[in-house]
Amino acid sequence: MAFTFFFRDQNSLHQAIEFLLPAIQGRSRIRVWDAGCAMGHEPFTLAIMLAEQMGTFGFRNLQIHATDYDQPLLEILKKAIYPLEEVKRIPTEFFQLYFEQLNDNGHYRIVDKIRNAVIPSFHDLLSLKPFGENFSLIVCKNVLLHFSPAERVQVIRMFNRALEPGGLLVTENTQKMPEEISHYFEGLCSDAQVYRKVREAK
Repeated sequence: MAFTFFFRDQNSLHQAIEFLLPAIQGRSRIRVWDAGCAMGHEPFTLAIMLAEQMGTFGFRNLQIHATDYDQPLLEILKKAIYPLEEVKRIPTEFFQLYFEQLNDNGHYRIVDKIRNAVIPSFHDLLSLKPFGENFSLIVCKNVLLHFSPAERVQVIRMFNRALEPGGLLVTENTQKMPEEISHYFEGLCSDAQVYRKVREAK
């Protein structure tokens, strides 16, 4: 498992959201997939950033499917309770709005509004079976570096098929798009790995 924490690599997520919002305006259902979600830092961060941008009505239509193959990590995500050392670096304005202190004075829980938007599920990326379809955004930032080059190509091809036309894919900054499948995507940023699906992978 790659090292991660709340609000890691905000730049990539912020830029993805900037491209996402115009595409989902007015929709009654918005589907996002966070693949390799670990203990939930990333999908909850994404949910908070989207809550800040979408407004109350739009946010109610959002579903973030957070998947991982490690069941104990998913159990942590389901509880959405984290010790002080994992939340103390969160920007104050977000911490005060979206975390509540528990009675034991050492742990904090994500508020219901954010927790309810994130749906944890088991999924093995190397099964190469999409978790679903018609996702507007897929985020996979902590897993691909553990795969072989051939496995990365297969997994990204699978992500392409799971995205709706024009859907967005965000990967780790150190993981460039493999050349052999780059024609299925359009790079959108010079300083982040944010891509738009431009054709269906075969």
